[in-house]
Amino acid sequence: MSKSICIITGSTLGGAEYVADHLNDVLTEQGYQVELFNQAELSDIQHQTSLLVVTSTHGAGELPENIQPLFQQLTESNLDFSQMKFGVIGLGSSDYDTFCNAVNIVEEALSSLGATQVCESLRIDVVNDFDHDGSAEAWLPNFVEKL
Repeated sequence: MSKSICIITGSTLGGAEYVADHLNDVLTEQGYQVELFNQAELSDIQHQTSLLVVTSTHGAGELPENIQPLFQQLTESNLDFSQMKFGVIGLGSSDYDTFCNAVNIVEEALSSLGATQVCESLRIDVVNDFDHDGSAEAWLPNFVEKL
């Protein structure tokens, strides 16, 4: 079992960062080595074996600006991420047609480079779910048990 997990965030208003900070604390308490990047760059993630992406959806279903450059680089690269396992947590509003579309973008980008998605992504609807940390923490075992 890998005891090292890298968390990266895509956040516009800070919601995803708060959830990532909470999961960082939970995982650290469980004995994991956690690296958390709020402004992740390619060099931060390309050698990781366990990646957790926590992102909101921005604008018309796009990734937040702080994570866009990274995923632009990924889609233009031909890197081999076959050693990487990943999970995704998305925050979004079901008031929009593009609810949690950033999750789809992340899944597609990482899968296309050979990374393995280990469990179904969590899509938190901020309209109906006010305990984002709790929802993410409840989902977390789905992710870590498959690493």
